[in-house]
Amino acid sequence: MELIQQIPELSAYLAADEAIDHGHPVVRETVDTLRGETDDAYSYAAAAYAFVRDTIPHSADSGDPRVAWRASDVLATRNGICHAKSHALAALLRAAGIPTALCYQALCEDGGEPGPLHGLIAVRLPGRDRWDRQDPRGNKPGVDAHFSLDGERLAWPVRPEFGEVDYPVLYASPHPAVLHSLRSAEDRPQLWRTLPTAL
Repeated sequence: MELIQQIPELSAYLAADEAIDHGHPVVRETVDTLRGETDDAYSYAAAAYAFVRDTIPHSADSGDPRVAWRASDVLATRNGICHAKSHALAALLRAAGIPTALCYQALCEDGGEPGPLHGLIAVRLPGRDRWDRQDPRGNKPGVDAHFSLDGERLAWPVRPEFGEVDYPVLYASPHPAVLHSLRSAEDRPQLWRTLPTAL
């Protein structure tokens, strides 16, 4: 699949916004810690990915009813769904000067009904002329995502036979429909009912 930048200028994928608030002190402190443990952009990106994937539980796995959507809140509360964790990872990468985009998948529930949109990121590391998608959702039985530049290791490869879709657009900011659902939900059960199932 060919990934398509929503905005041609790469600088758009370094910008801060209300969800990817990479100027916030909590984000900056996390960046400083991760930078102290890494040598270059590649090792930093891998470390930031592992930090978000492994130290911030997906709230559907943990049972946490809170809805965090701003990167700084996700890092502070150690809580969030896939979209929120993607915002946090994008903030950590953009703060280190690594262009990062938001991506989406339309996936089905176990019974075959459309499920909530799934959120992930794409990163463009120095010296590479391509974007590489990464999925920081968090692993569990049946989910084994990893940071990879040599072929995608996502939580869920799409199943076209079930109508699942990989959307090719690389968004510089969260999709408005996703952000609206995150901002307006009182708790995660409500969020699950209001997240869009397609773009």
